[in-house]
Amino acid sequence: MANQRMISDLCEKANILRRHVISVAFAQGSHLGGSLSAADLMAAIYFYYLRLDEEESLKDHFLLSKGHAVHILHACMVEKGKVDATELPQTGMSGSRLGGHPMLSTPGAEWGTGSLGHALSVGVGIAIGETINQTNSKTVVMLGDGEIQEGSVWEAALSAPRFGLNKLIAIIDFNKFQAGGDIASIMPIAPLVKKWKAFQWNVHEIDGHDMSAIVDALDSAPAKKGPTAIIAHTVKGKGVPGVEGTSRAHFTKLTKAETEAALTNLEV
Repeated sequence: MANQRMISDLCEKANILRRHVISVAFAQGSHLGGSLSAADLMAAIYFYYLRLDEEESLKDHFLLSKGHAVHILHACMVEKGKVDATELPQTGMSGSRLGGHPMLSTPGAEWGTGSLGHALSVGVGIAIGETINQTNSKTVVMLGDGEIQEGSVWEAALSAPRFGLNKLIAIIDFNKFQAGGDIASIMPIAPLVKKWKAFQWNVHEIDGHDMSAIVDALDSAPAKKGPTAIIAHTVKGKGVPGVEGTSRAHFTKLTKAETEAALTNLEV
């Protein structure tokens, strides 16, 4: 269980991750919004909840299904000491080992997730394997809210309870926007909580920027029976004044003034 000092440290870590992401958005056009909306969640996943270090005898699994938010994964790798911060502005460029989506050659990427809608199925397969091997490994899959318009997500959601995968956790970054605009106008996904419950998942609905709520939800999993879904309400582009909460945040390049304002806002 996390104490208040740990919660504070995780909040600070989340802001550090955001600053790394902003360095990319200043250098080039990037998927800023979905990376920043997931920063608090990723801080808790990587620096509190999962066992992902190579030296650990028992390893957990993490799949970034919303692969366009790769910048927040790279930021975690910087803080883990596996990627140098100077590499970030070259993301996706020729000669860089950091792709515009997770690549297997990149530290921390367990699965390449360029196309949306597939990683929950992969996560189901990994969780089944760990169950057969009778390990205690957890599998966490982070999905985007626009992504779950894909039918393959719901096929995976249907199968997970059937196989009793209580160590499978799906986290939905519910920031209300996708590439073409706001989700409610393009393809509504409500009622999201009721949908996951109807598929026999244990569901927690939280504020995805409230670190205490995030940690509590993570600590609730694995459940005694069945997989767990954490629906995290977030803000697209969280931390960048004038950009957060807008459709522009999905993919953009920040001006010098916007970058300076964001970094000041995120001073740690």
